[in-house]
Amino acid sequence: MPKVISILNQKGGVGKTTLAVHLATAFARKGRRVLLLDADPQGSALDWAAARRGEPLFPVVGLPKSSIHKELPALASNFELVIIDGPPRVYDVAKSACGASDLVLIPVQPSPYDVWAAKEIIDLLAEAEIYKPDLKRAFLINRKYGDRTRCHRGPCDYPNPVLKTAVCQRVAFAETAAQGLTVFENSATSAAQEIAQLCEEVQELLA
Repeated sequence: MPKVISILNQKGGVGKTTLAVHLATAFARKGRRVLLLDADPQGSALDWAAARRGEPLFPVVGLPKSSIHKELPALASNFELVIIDGPPRVYDVAKSACGASDLVLIPVQPSPYDVWAAKEIIDLLAEAEIYKPDLKRAFLINRKYGDRTRCHRGPCDYPNPVLKTAVCQRVAFAETAAQGLTVFENSATSAAQEIAQLCEEVQELLA
């Protein structure tokens, strides 16, 4: 069975799709056989894949259903890694994604509002762990406002680790998304370095 990473937060606008696409790309560039599963009814990851003109680095499949944990084994049998781009405000789908996952990343912006809103996904994970006690989870600071901006310490108030890698708010993420590309495919060196570091840290967590 492949390792499964879900990127979940019941709050919208925290950058789940951007992170999912870029993590999938980073692992694919390492030679891993990656499947990106779009579990968001809005289908943003599918739109990103459709906008790409070049050869895809990995397949993107839409499955915004509460049966992810049941259907994923058959879908992912030929892959080493699955990354799930989770939905906002769709409890049953997010719960199913948790049931399918080895690791859940919870992206939050460095703002107390985002941290407060994360309580919903924390409660959902607590419920999921009753049935899957080995489920790993971690906060990921995303859309940090510049390299030197201090992050709000709020995630530390929850009983979850916070990844050392933080991803900054950068124009390059939006510019590349419109073309079905990633920051690895333009000159956004700082952005690419952050994603590469995130990939390494996530790989350590999975191990």
